[in-house]
Amino acid sequence: MDLKVLKNKPSWPFETIGVAIAFSPRLEMLLAEAKRLSELFSAKLILIHVGKKSASLEADLQVIITKLGFIEGTYTPIWKEGHPVDTILHVCKDNAVDLLIAGAVERESMLRFYIGSVSREICRKAKCSVLMLTEPSIAGTVFKNIVVNGVEHPKTRHTLGTVLYFAQKEKADRVTLVREIHMPAMAMSSAESGTEADKLKQELIEEETAGLHDLLQQVDSGTMKIGVESVFGKTGHAIASYAKQQGADLLVINSTDHHLTILDRLFTHDIEFILADLPCNLLIVHSRVEGELNKLSH
Repeated sequence: MDLKVLKNKPSWPFETIGVAIAFSPRLEMLLAEAKRLSELFSAKLILIHVGKKSASLEADLQVIITKLGFIEGTYTPIWKEGHPVDTILHVCKDNAVDLLIAGAVERESMLRFYIGSVSREICRKAKCSVLMLTEPSIAGTVFKNIVVNGVEHPKTRHTLGTVLYFAQKEKADRVTLVREIHMPAMAMSSAESGTEADKLKQELIEEETAGLHDLLQQVDSGTMKIGVESVFGKTGHAIASYAKQQGADLLVINSTDHHLTILDRLFTHDIEFILADLPCNLLIVHSRVEGELNKLSH
């Protein structure tokens, strides 16, 4: 595909949705979710399977597609062999996919969700937004309570715009823009002087809240009401804990600025905390902002 098609292409609307499929017990549920979302956003749907195409697998897929009531012409199965991550990402780029859907895996003994190695690498490297579903359902996941990371970054405005588009289509009840405040010295300050620590904490909250309101002025929220919150804690951990405590259906974060390397694994990147233990469904918004296009060709 000519990269000019992707240059400065906004992160919304979702015109083309891809879903990474494997022939696992959750395939039917994942396809049901993809179908619902493609209909919700009036998007083309691409079913991506990395592996050898066979008559048996085609028949199995057709049975599920028929059962779920897919309409002919609204979806395109793509079968490719190769390295799973590279192949999925190339298919997404070649088809200008705006949103890629994948599924997380549940740890049976701990009732927590984690991302397998392939999905984790996709979350780090994808040049489109990625929706990671923790519990795909035939009935479709309802995204009514959405938490958005309001980190101070140029991408966040694009992420918030994408969330508003998503939330309005989904008719979400609640969207909360959250900013994490990581102050390692705060614990020491609290121990030394509770009054001074409380004063500093309140000043920080007021400062960050003002920043969040400034961010909201940069987007058109329409009639959607958006709450703002500041939370203290280690970045990544704090917002994941907040999302879990608030019973969020969806946590939304920016995509990474670069391909994470072994150094990022040693000095844990914010996104790694979230990917290691998903608090809920996760949407990683990729913004094709200035400087991002060059990475698409690598």
